[in-house]
Amino acid sequence: MTQARFLFLFLITFSVFGQQEPNLARLKSTDEKLKVWLKYTNELLDLEDYPKLIVEAQKGIQLAKNHPAYISRFYLQIGTAYEFSNNQYPKALINYEQSWKYARKANHLKNETSAIMRLNYVYYSVQDTIKRKNLIDYIKKVLDTTKNVYTQSVLNGSLGEYYLDYAEYENFIKYQLKAINYKKQLPKSIPNTENIGVSYSQIASAYIKMKQFDKAIEYLNEAAPYIKTSPYVSAFSCNYYMQCFSAQKKTDSVLKYYKLIYTYPTVKDSLYLNLSFANQSMSKFYADKRQINTAYNYAKKAVLFGQKSTDEEILMEANTIMGRVLYEKKDYKNAIETLKKASVNALNYDKEFFVTINKKLSQSYAALGLWKEAYYYNEIYSKYNDEMMQESAKQNIANAEARYQNKTKQQKIQNLSTENTIKNIQISEAKKQRLFLISGLALVGIIGLLLFRQSQIRKKTNKKLQLLNQELDEANKIKARFFSILNHDLRSPVSNLIHFLHLQKESPELIDEETAQRMQTKIISGAENLLSSMEDILLWSKGQMENFKPHFKEIPVETVFEETRKHFSSIDNISISFENPENIVLNTDENYLKTIIRNLTGNAIKALDKTKNPSIIWKAGQKDHQFYLSITDNGPGGTQEKFKALYDESEVIGIKSGLGLHLIRDLANAINCKIEVCSKPGLGTTFTIKF
Repeated sequence: MTQARFLFLFLITFSVFGQQEPNLARLKSTDEKLKVWLKYTNELLDLEDYPKLIVEAQKGIQLAKNHPAYISRFYLQIGTAYEFSNNQYPKALINYEQSWKYARKANHLKNETSAIMRLNYVYYSVQDTIKRKNLIDYIKKVLDTTKNVYTQSVLNGSLGEYYLDYAEYENFIKYQLKAINYKKQLPKSIPNTENIGVSYSQIASAYIKMKQFDKAIEYLNEAAPYIKTSPYVSAFSCNYYMQCFSAQKKTDSVLKYYKLIYTYPTVKDSLYLNLSFANQSMSKFYADKRQINTAYNYAKKAVLFGQKSTDEEILMEANTIMGRVLYEKKDYKNAIETLKKASVNALNYDKEFFVTINKKLSQSYAALGLWKEAYYYNEIYSKYNDEMMQESAKQNIANAEARYQNKTKQQKIQNLSTENTIKNIQISEAKKQRLFLISGLALVGIIGLLLFRQSQIRKKTNKKLQLLNQELDEANKIKARFFSILNHDLRSPVSNLIHFLHLQKESPELIDEETAQRMQTKIISGAENLLSSMEDILLWSKGQMENFKPHFKEIPVETVFEETRKHFSSIDNISISFENPENIVLNTDENYLKTIIRNLTGNAIKALDKTKNPSIIWKAGQKDHQFYLSITDNGPGGTQEKFKALYDESEVIGIKSGLGLHLIRDLANAINCKIEVCSKPGLGTTFTIKF
């Protein structure tokens, strides 16, 4: 409850100037004196100087006498001072009720709104359910009758708080969203941005309690733009994020927001309170992960910051966490000492914590074999745990009864609806002609609707046909691509074999026995390599016909170079060399890469047709943390226009001159490669494949 209590204070906004007591002697009218004195007490409230505020606000009440609106305001300040001075709820309650009384006497709606907003919370804190229920009924009447945007924004939020306290989260969120809507309508002259962020944060806290952490994070994200200028609320928001990510076991995110809390500069007490919360969350997180030593270190920080915060409730919660961790460390004596500190006022602050404390005390004494003490604290634990269970059961029964009453009301509404239907039927009998006319119009409407539906169905059918045509077109493109690959990869080796055979048949006199033997060996080797390449390409083509997509894996470049060397082994008039000093291994599709390399090699061979001492060099290496393959020939070179198909998708090259640079480009794109070309006329060409 501590987080909600401190965040809720943001619903009352003031401006900070100073705290010097004003000199009223120089002022003539009582109204002027009251305005100056109220400004002075507001400054004390902003500075959280509560003891002095109580004294000075009481002076204001004496000064106000016949001015009920001012009296109401001073009583509200005294109530706030008592409430936020270690939760002195009974004293706060008396002053809030006086504030409400004088606000109604003055017919001052804004003061009344502020008073009943605080009364709603304090009635809950002192467990006065009857007065609180009556107050909620009154709030609903005010909301039904007023159009004041400020009152709507505050009191819808109060209604939401009421339902949140009784775990009626759906109603809480409904009213809180209403409150946010009204807050957004307030004039810009009223400081309200943080209040919107606080309301979104409260909705997030409800989702946290419902263990819907994704929704909680969603609303915390909604809150973020509104609270970015408020370090205090932003720090609380970080604590909510930590709770969400702890539950989702996202350690990195938990640590991120834990560190972020330390960066917010806020008032010391508020900073320590937030830091204590954060370290409590971290301690719970690591305790749940059974990392007890780490949990213990965070628990120590939670206690330290709790002590510095001077807030008894946060210190109680920190000591409870520390007691749990000490118990897990089997340091039972210190666990007992710490838990007893926590138990002093725990019942006044939070019954759930009180139950947890007594349970751990009982377990600690039992671990030491002190059964009498263990039994004593177990009795306390059982008693209050049973009370909590009964309260929960009563609330469930009350919710069920409310649902039953709603059903009864719905039944009455249905009965009235039936009576109205009968009356409507009686009236309709006297107006048959009108019904016939309406029926005719309805028929025309139905026909129009059917025609419209038919048109929609036709459109859907056309879309399906268009999609099928696109798929067919893609299939045809894939087929054409594979035919092009087969044409290019197989045409050159077959052509070389035919050339050798023609030479052997038509000019045997030019070939001596040694040359014949060498050519025969080369023909056999070329045929074997051709057969291997055919099997490789055809198997790949068969597997890729359905979906022309690459399959990535680790490929040693040396393997690809070796296969390329064999594929072009029949080329004996050109020097083809392969350099791979670093033994590069690439993560790519082997067949795509081999196809690109074979075709770039084939294109280079064609380019060297009339070149003296032709040579081709393949290199594999790494530059600027990027792998690359390059092929360099010493052919005639060319202009960039010649290689336009590598960069311009609209440019097409026929398969007669090779696979076509556009297909090389498409294959490279598919395996996330970039191909660059550097060609100089008369000096040669270099293609570089960058991965």
